[in-house]
Amino acid sequence: MTNDDLWRALHEVHNMPYGVGQIAALEQLIRRAEADGDRHLAFAARMQATTSYVYGGEPAKSFVTFSWCLAEFDRDPQPYHQRFTHQLLWHFKYMVNAMLKFPELPLDRTRAVLDDMERRYRDTGHTPQAVHKHRYLVARHVGAHDEAAEWYRKWLTTPRDALSDCAGCDPTTQVQHLIEVGRPDEAVALAEPVLSGRLHCTEQPQAILTALLPAYLGTDRRDAARDAHREAYRRLRANLSDLWDIADHVEFCTVTGNGARALELVERHLDWLDRAPTPAAAMHFAAAAAAALRQAPGGLTMHRRAFGDRPAGEVPVDTLADELAGTATALAARFDARNGTRHQSELIDRRLAAGPEGEHLPLSASVRRRPASTPTAIPAPRREPVPVPAGADAEELLDLAEECWRTHRRDGLLAALRAYDERFAGTDQPPAVVARRLELRVAEVDESADEARAEAIEANRRALAAWQEVPDPLRAQVVAGRLGALLCMSDADADEGLNLVRASVDYLDDHGDQRERAAAHDRLALAYVHRERWTEALAAVERAAAEADVDPWLAARTALHRVHVLERMEHGEQVREAADRARRLARAVGADDMLTFACLAYARWADDPADAVAACDEALPVAPADARLAVRVARGQAFMVADRAADAIEDFAEAVTLCVEQGAEGDAFLRWDLANAYRAAGRLSEAAEVAEEAVIGLDRLGAQAEADRCRHLLAGVYAGLGETEPALALLDQLAENLDGPDNLPHRAEVLEQAGDILYQGDRDALAAERFDAAATAYRLAQLRVDELRARRRQLLALFWAGDLPAAVALIDVVDEVAGVLAGLPEEPPVVTYERALAAEAGARVLAGEERLVAALDRLDGVAGRLRSIEAFGEAAQVDLLTGELLLRGDQPTDAERLLRPVLGGLPTDSRLASRAAWLLANALDALHRPDEAADLRTRYNLPPT
Repeated sequence: MTNDDLWRALHEVHNMPYGVGQIAALEQLIRRAEADGDRHLAFAARMQATTSYVYGGEPAKSFVTFSWCLAEFDRDPQPYHQRFTHQLLWHFKYMVNAMLKFPELPLDRTRAVLDDMERRYRDTGHTPQAVHKHRYLVARHVGAHDEAAEWYRKWLTTPRDALSDCAGCDPTTQVQHLIEVGRPDEAVALAEPVLSGRLHCTEQPQAILTALLPAYLGTDRRDAARDAHREAYRRLRANLSDLWDIADHVEFCTVTGNGARALELVERHLDWLDRAPTPAAAMHFAAAAAAALRQAPGGLTMHRRAFGDRPAGEVPVDTLADELAGTATALAARFDARNGTRHQSELIDRRLAAGPEGEHLPLSASVRRRPASTPTAIPAPRREPVPVPAGADAEELLDLAEECWRTHRRDGLLAALRAYDERFAGTDQPPAVVARRLELRVAEVDESADEARAEAIEANRRALAAWQEVPDPLRAQVVAGRLGALLCMSDADADEGLNLVRASVDYLDDHGDQRERAAAHDRLALAYVHRERWTEALAAVERAAAEADVDPWLAARTALHRVHVLERMEHGEQVREAADRARRLARAVGADDMLTFACLAYARWADDPADAVAACDEALPVAPADARLAVRVARGQAFMVADRAADAIEDFAEAVTLCVEQGAEGDAFLRWDLANAYRAAGRLSEAAEVAEEAVIGLDRLGAQAEADRCRHLLAGVYAGLGETEPALALLDQLAENLDGPDNLPHRAEVLEQAGDILYQGDRDALAAERFDAAATAYRLAQLRVDELRARRRQLLALFWAGDLPAAVALIDVVDEVAGVLAGLPEEPPVVTYERALAAEAGARVLAGEERLVAALDRLDGVAGRLRSIEAFGEAAQVDLLTGELLLRGDQPTDAERLLRPVLGGLPTDSRLASRAAWLLANALDALHRPDEAADLRTRYNLPPT
């Protein structure tokens, strides 16, 4: 690499995120600079390394680079040293902060660094404001409260200057001080103007939000506390250097009654203890984690990765809590031995004693925590309980039970049968009464439950045998039809089941009344449904519906069965009409269960999302307990289709809660839905939190495709939050997961998305690499238009990265792809668009090499092609580039001729209009018409030449 290449590498490393990758790149660069004997580069790289070690989680290494730079600065001052003077003085603050966090470093050495810091600050004309602050920090660390108060006063009364901490970091320390001295209201008041502004600092706003957590709780600002925790933790959780602040969030979850979330945070960061940035950070995290683990239910375990001689495995939380408490107290003792006080041990003792305080503060963006003493709300029944007559005889009780069975009154059915068993069980009853009781035994069993189906089948067999012995052929055939429908649910018994149901239908068609005939055909329809013979099922249920009007309950039931069959046959328009009819019939008889399922079916097939929402609104108050989850999901989905994401959030959150309460699988899918609703509603922090939960859950279920789709959503949310590195990490993981021939289009899409994030962040060289990979994947997937777009974007990224040779070489590749698309018999607008923009991108690269004629040739006719597809903004940009190149080529007359109509067609307050006016004014200057140029600059508020 040339010297220019090394300096370019340093610039690229500076733009990398803090962490192991940046540190490794810097250490390699330092070695190369030393090998080349380049003192300037060696100094500059070490200066960057000092900052990178501090924020990358390895502050111990910063002592070495800082000391080297300071000695080099003093030993042989060079002109380039002067450019780093301010940064070197700033690094003194890093050193004092870090030295306090290593108990093996004597306090005398820290105070000596402070003295040197103060001397240098004064010698360079700076105030001692930052020095006073750091003397305060030393006093606070050792528990010298009076001394700390005096330094605090001096710090606040000394004028700020260029070496003072930023407008977010100084107030953060002040907030901590005010909380420690029992003035939380003042702490909140101090922070409010800071938070209302815009903080531009590596540590903010997460540091001040974390500091405010106890103040918010202490002043009953619960919503502010929750929001501060969510935003701050999101910004901290990926940074090893912030382990101490993460400990504060673990403790916050513990004291607010969010033990499950505290454990989640502990498990997520537990392995960081093995590479803690400082002993102080390890001490505080170990103490906060131990306190959280002590609140966990007995029997829980936590996974811990292997480290050194320690194997990976599950560790009981009580064992882990004791281990972490021992770590924290041992470290506190080391600090106290150095400091000559017990202050650190007292702090750790308080952390270890942390537990829930006051009322629970809900933090989860997905699961709603219900009070333990309050059962889940169940809608009150709309009908009065069925009275059981005290003097009813056996047959009257069975009549009542049968009527309740027919009218979906399970409470009355069970009450009547219970009364029968209490009064008449064990007594001699006529065979018909015994058979009726056996038949009603089936009604007591939940036939839909797999474990109960065998019991229902056996009960039907006993009832069938009893009616055959009475004998009563008609009642026997009714029971045989029920038995057959149940047997059709099993592959092994399907043939027997169909034979029984068909025989029942034949007999009842000849001997039964209208209701019995309709019910028989309804059972036949169910038998065909169980065998997925949809055409025969539809014929049977329509035959049943034709005669079911004799009994409104049977009519509603057959109508609902018809809806189900039509749904499976995907007869959309018929489903809507059938579901609407089923709703009316169920509503008329007051059958809440049937009304609920009819409403759900209508919602699934409604053309207008408002109609779907209305159907769910009708079902929600009457839905049985086992259907409330389905109603919430359907209502949330309907709101999403209606572009009412903010309304969908409540339903999806309640659905997640119900799913968790019921112990059902699938809450990961619902969290995915909820995350998407949060995203669409613009609540990105909650979207990220819930999507992260969803990804974990989907991975555990082995739902790889769905987990990856949720990762894609999460990457977009991260990008929206400005969390570039997590977004890129997810997209890279997705690209790896999608590395297969069937996934090429999706792989290309995520690679291009990663390239776009990098390009928007001015990390152009890396963006070019992603666009290159995306273009290759698009080509393999034979998506040539997408390939051309990715190549065009790669070309521009290389251009802006300053790699003109690579960009020029790529022009031929771009032209090749564009040439393939040019051969289409009828060019679609998207092809016209991409070919035109590819020509523009190539022209920019050629202009960068001062090949103006070639660049203008590429732009010939491009603007016209863009206008032909109504891409007027892009056409104007091409015209402006053309005008700029004409001016650079000393062709002001042609430039004026082009730019005047372009300027006249643009909105006067637009960015393009300002650019066009600026170029046109330059053309007029070149044509020796300064008055016109000045007038143009005045009209468009442009600076004079």
